[in-house]
Amino acid sequence: MSTPVIAALAPNEVEIAVALLQAQLVEHEMTTPAAALHDVVRRVLADANLGFILLARLPGEETSGLLYAAAHLSAEHGGTVGWIEEIYVLPEARGTGIGGQLLQAAIERSQTLGWRALELEVVEGHERAAALYQRHGFESNPRRRFTCLLPV
Repeated sequence: MSTPVIAALAPNEVEIAVALLQAQLVEHEMTTPAAALHDVVRRVLADANLGFILLARLPGEETSGLLYAAAHLSAEHGGTVGWIEEIYVLPEARGTGIGGQLLQAAIERSQTLGWRALELEVVEGHERAAALYQRHGFESNPRRRFTCLLPV
């Protein structure tokens, strides 16, 4: 099995990132307008304080995975924390190690940036994803996430 190549999103790869984010959201039965996804990706590229986006490729193949970590200042952790907003691997590339490589690269980059923690959520029923996160040092917590959508 080939080792995936993980790299930070480049300015000429915005469309690739948007397509992967759209695919992730469709799998989770969510709809976010493409224009809004373009805006998020461009803003993260323009301001490293907002977080980072990583892309994964198997050698000689198209991009097959993405991880987006958004930064926020946390009182609880006493510094900047990363929220893994999205991690997505194309269905045909799952089981190749890309998810684990993306997570490891995100952990290393977060440490380099001086972030205090990385957090994420797992949709109920996605035990395979939960097991991946636990293998990389993530621990479950008893909290529940709530969302209040605001008018734009």
